Amino acid sequence: MEWTRKQRYRKYKDWDAQTLLNLQAQAATSPYQMHYHIHPLSGLINDPNGFSYYNGEYHLFCQSYPFGPVHGVKSWIHYASPDLVHWHYLGSAIDPDSDLDNAGAYSGSAMEHNGKLLLMYTGNHRDEDWTRIPYQVIAEMDENNHITKPDKAAILPPNHVSEHFRDPQLFKHDGKYYVLLGAQDAKTKSGHIDIYESDDLKTWHENGYLDLGKDEMGYMIECPNLVFINNYPVLIFCPQGLDKTVADYKNIYPNMYWIGKDINLSEAKFTPLQAHPANLDDGFDVYATQAFNAPDGNAYAISWVGLPDCTYPTDKENWANCYSQVKRLEIKDGALYQHPVDAIKNLRHNEKQLNNEKIISQAAGKQYELKLHLLAGQSGKLHLASNEDLSSSLVLDFNTDQNAKLTIDRASSGPAVNPDYGATRTIDLKDDQDLDLDLDIFIDGSLCEIFINNGRHVATLRFFAPTPNQKIAFDKDTKYTGRLWSMNSIL
Repeated sequence: MEWTRKQRYRKYKDWDAQTLLNLQAQAATSPYQMHYHIHPLSGLINDPNGFSYYNGEYHLFCQSYPFGPVHGVKSWIHYASPDLVHWHYLGSAIDPDSDLDNAGAYSGSAMEHNGKLLLMYTGNHRDEDWTRIPYQVIAEMDENNHITKPDKAAILPPNHVSEHFRDPQLFKHDGKYYVLLGAQDAKTKSGHIDIYESDDLKTWHENGYLDLGKDEMGYMIECPNLVFINNYPVLIFCPQGLDKTVADYKNIYPNMYWIGKDINLSEAKFTPLQAHPANLDDGFDVYATQAFNAPDGNAYAISWVGLPDCTYPTDKENWANCYSQVKRLEIKDGALYQHPVDAIKNLRHNEKQLNNEKIISQAAGKQYELKLHLLAGQSGKLHLASNEDLSSSLVLDFNTDQNAKLTIDRASSGPAVNPDYGATRTIDLKDDQDLDLDLDIFIDGSLCEIFINNGRHVATLRFFAPTPNQKIAFDKDTKYTGRLWSMNSIL
């Protein structure tokens, strides 16, 4: 199919049911599909939206285009979970069926208020000349998951921003309501976080661009999130076009975090603890991370595993992308740590104890967790999803001496994935407190998540190994202990 603009923006009601069923069957039977992570039932998912806790469950909405592996007219679909691991699908949530969102329901957030869950999103409106007007819309969801849209937008785009004005984060802080919005300045074409404030969720006042210091943040900031972790304000955001002298990154667009000493939302002032923002994930494919402060006192985050303006091998199968597992965030020693939530352990079965084996498994399958503790003073390679002679695999090249580092190499793991941005990522571990190396590796179909040194670093990536490639082995004798589990499916 040629994905013209007309085809991408075809109304949902004009698609026939059999086409959708065929797409769902194709995605479900893919050898690359995930089974304990959220993935598209058909077509494409991208940004996680509305991550929240309401009515006794965690809720998550996904920006979705169900008719192909492309960015067409977007809707929201809905999942809920009791434990942040076992997600059940609740169907369509926000369809692009009103004048406010006639060209798509773009990204946004959620907040409980007076017994309802408020869903704030960007309505992508296009007029007859295809000029975009981004409306910031607040819908309401009741305890029966019924969603009501308003007739009018809550926030209209101010004159000083371009058409790129989106991804609202709605939250309450110090008795007032705030919205953070990704924005591009109309005059300078530079990226900003715009702040709005309200006493009643009805009348909104623009406080202006958040002062992030002297460095430009590229030409557009997407998906701004503010969470409070161990009393520190932490910004999570995606600055497109960020100069690499400000922060180094290898992906087409970075997903960054910035720990602050303080934030004054009314005065639009952020006081950083770090000199510069840092990469939230050291892998290849994380973007549009959404985080929120939950009632249990923790901050949780989930990411789109996919990147804008990039393609993946499953595009040929008419589906694209997935989500990371949910991660609990923590600040230790001035750095951000990310941890798997405890409930992920409930998926484990068939435990195998490991102790210095060169060959960990000949046939590990495509759903497992591998937890390793490698002693200091070694170097070597761990091959995941490998063929028999280790010539085709996902390679973790480690060094645990004074120049400690970990290099992830997906060049020989299967079909090339966005090779213009390189096939390796190297993580410097010299500043970590212990030269022993801890790895907690999750494999699920074509998704790999690696938690390094108890979450001090995380690396997330897609790889597309041939189905027979299921061997796990070191290239040489290595001193380590560990455990291997198979993982149950959730969907």
